[in-house]
Amino acid sequence: MTLPAPSTASTAVHRLRAEAREAANRCIQCGYCLPVCPTYHSMGKETHSPRGRINLVKAAADGKIDLLDDMAPSLDLCLGCRACETACPVGVPYGQILEAGRAATVRETAARGRSAGRLQTLALKHLFPHPGRLRAAGRLVEAAQRLRLDRLVFAFPPAREAAPALTALGRIVPSVEGRFRLPPGTRLPAEGEKKRTVAFFQGCVMDAVMPRINWLTVELLRKAGCEVVIPAGQTCCGALHVHQGLPEAAAELVKRNLDAFEETGAEWIVNNAGGCGAMLRECGHVLADAGGGWPERAAAFAARSRDISQVLVETGLPPLVKRPEGLVTLQESCHLRNVQKAAEAPVKLLRETAGDRFRALSGASDCCASGGIFNLLHFEESMAILDAKMASVRQTAAVTVVTSNPGCHLQMRLGIRRAGLEDRCRAVHLVEYLAECAGLTAER
Repeated sequence: MTLPAPSTASTAVHRLRAEAREAANRCIQCGYCLPVCPTYHSMGKETHSPRGRINLVKAAADGKIDLLDDMAPSLDLCLGCRACETACPVGVPYGQILEAGRAATVRETAARGRSAGRLQTLALKHLFPHPGRLRAAGRLVEAAQRLRLDRLVFAFPPAREAAPALTALGRIVPSVEGRFRLPPGTRLPAEGEKKRTVAFFQGCVMDAVMPRINWLTVELLRKAGCEVVIPAGQTCCGALHVHQGLPEAAAELVKRNLDAFEETGAEWIVNNAGGCGAMLRECGHVLADAGGGWPERAAAFAARSRDISQVLVETGLPPLVKRPEGLVTLQESCHLRNVQKAAEAPVKLLRETAGDRFRALSGASDCCASGGIFNLLHFEESMAILDAKMASVRQTAAVTVVTSNPGCHLQMRLGIRRAGLEDRCRAVHLVEYLAECAGLTAER
């Protein structure tokens, strides 16, 4: 039964009722989500579990609690890993509920004239949607690394005290190698027999600060028999915007990507970032009410979206020339597992290349607490979860930790540093690992 909305409720509360109340009502409060929730484990509070957060959203939507003071803090501390969806026996769409709650928070914050996080808002509005600006930022990071200015800044005590998260993460950012950045609008031929034509989604973070991994991705695809198109006009997937309660901004980015990729005629749209891939697969939900054929176009786009691991399982790996040295383990991408439902693809590739040198990581499907920008906004909470994760990594005795998402990649590099394992363990992207096995050298 639909309850009447309180007459005194704000517009944000009314919209929350419309967008999340029905989905929240599907929760039967069984508690199957509790064992898989990283923040419930680390914080030990029902309000920081999926079940608890759903109850808060329902109460806020019914006008029983304050949207900002009572609901928002709990939602803000959710990693959005969506492991609860995989565990849920009745299919509660927790991601939909979380996004609606965060969007309501943003709307209510603006309606009350309260200030939002200015730095993240500026970045989401004026940096991530603009590939040229992101590449310029990447070049600045590269220049700072070459001049070792980054080491100077991050070694400065006031910097560590003022921005501990930025300082910690800044010290483990891989070397930015701009010469590997892929020029948009190019078409690269397959090597040998052509099996597929694919379009490559470069992403924003990957293109700006990890262009070498993007280049290796394309080279692997070519060696596996794929002609690769780099569409001009592509932009940020919009995942960060949705996660921060800005679905309207995400919708505009999705439209730009649909326009860019549709004209390529590619059979598959390939990405190498679990979080971006999840957004590409779910892009239709931000265009559900758009009309004008946008929902249908988004559905067709999502159906063609593939993670690089899925493509290489389908096409077969290029010839392997070496096996890894030492033991290898995998830290799974939450969104590759829980949203894209493609967790088996990276495991299959690792078993094929590493054989008996592959060691399954205890709790591999548990979130590493990167969470998009969660580790920047909630550094201490993130590190508590990460440190527990590193205890499991240590038990594997692995010398290589493979990841398949840029946030996870950086988080695991930080975890290795915090655990004092830098002299005997490394974190690499799945693409880097497979390129090594195929004898690919990153030279241009």
